[in-house]
Amino acid sequence: MTQIFTADGTVIPVTVVQAGPCLVIQKKTVEKDGYESVQIGLVESRPDRRANRAARGRFEKANVAPMRLLAEFRLDAGDELNPGDKVLCDSFHEKDSVDVIGVSKGKGFAGVVRRHHFRGGAATHGSMFHRAPGSIGPSAFPSRVYPGTRSSGRLGGRQATAKNLTVVRVDAENNLLYIKGAVPGARNSVVKIVRSGNGAAATLAAK
Repeated sequence: MTQIFTADGTVIPVTVVQAGPCLVIQKKTVEKDGYESVQIGLVESRPDRRANRAARGRFEKANVAPMRLLAEFRLDAGDELNPGDKVLCDSFHEKDSVDVIGVSKGKGFAGVVRRHHFRGGAATHGSMFHRAPGSIGPSAFPSRVYPGTRSSGRLGGRQATAKNLTVVRVDAENNLLYIKGAVPGARNSVVKIVRSGNGAAATLAAK
């Protein structure tokens, strides 16, 4: 993350992501697959040398080098993308509203106050109930703990979506997007960026 200044001196906190370049690997159609989508891959500094023969066949069919990071995005009616086409950050424009999907930072084992924002008990007057979850399954009924009951456990490390973020700047020369605010994930992690609402424009990006 960093910050940029507008002409009137306003400070805007932004996250800089390297959005592409990406290449279309496969196109799915309604006639063959039942829906319209494309599979794109993020071009890295070196090709994926661990791709198996089945994966290499798909890449060779699209006439592109093997890639490690792939993602599939739905297409809107009228969108024309074919295997081998480039998907660059100039698919987005300033002031576009986007959703950023990534894996949140893993923070290890956490209690209910930190993990689920429980209020906790009294801190004084002899209270011995501070950060405990309270009753989670009475002995008379139901005599068990219901599945899905909020409890302590691993915090983070799951898919998270930051919705309706604003694109502040597009640097097409360096494939950089400046997105207002924070996005899920640690540094150097990979996120998916889609246009809010319809998802017509989408790309893979590295933080």
